[in-house]
Amino acid sequence: MDRREALKSVAFLIGSAISATTMGVLFESFTLPDNEKNKVSFSGSDEDILAEFADIIIPTTASSPGAKAAGLGPFIPMMIRDCYPENMQEIFATGLKAMQDKCVKDFNKDFLNMSVAERQKLMSNLRDEAIATNKEPSFFLIARDLTLLGYYSSEIGCTQAREYLPVPGRYDGSAEYKPGQKAWATN
Repeated sequence: MDRREALKSVAFLIGSAISATTMGVLFESFTLPDNEKNKVSFSGSDEDILAEFADIIIPTTASSPGAKAAGLGPFIPMMIRDCYPENMQEIFATGLKAMQDKCVKDFNKDFLNMSVAERQKLMSNLRDEAIATNKEPSFFLIARDLTLLGYYSSEIGCTQAREYLPVPGRYDGSAEYKPGQKAWATN
């Protein structure tokens, strides 16, 4: 199975957690014509910001590393440039810039210099704005979706955040599941 098929499978499995916009992009064909790719560019600083953004959504816990450790900083821009249509690339890039402007306006510092509590407050505000405007696609929804998709299709997400069975056994529709046990991941 190639990476595109694996990502489609993960997207299908976490279906209701991902917005309709991202599901549409993933299942449309997952490829763009060459003339629509790379319409926006991201700096190393943007990748750092997106890694920290993703780490607020999926932080490191005692049982597994977070989104930053799973390499979401470079993953999110790569997906935006290679898989999202030109208009959505622009929406994302504009939203990322607007988020950085909001950091300076509301907290008088850039995103990378904000405390975890300030980042969480910002994320809560961005989420509330996305819900209130019911504007899809939005920067927040796309970034959240790609965080979930990237994390749960990464090695860390599949082997440490979930229960891992490297060689699937027989199908058992009534396998015992203990309260607090991780969900299963197989390849």
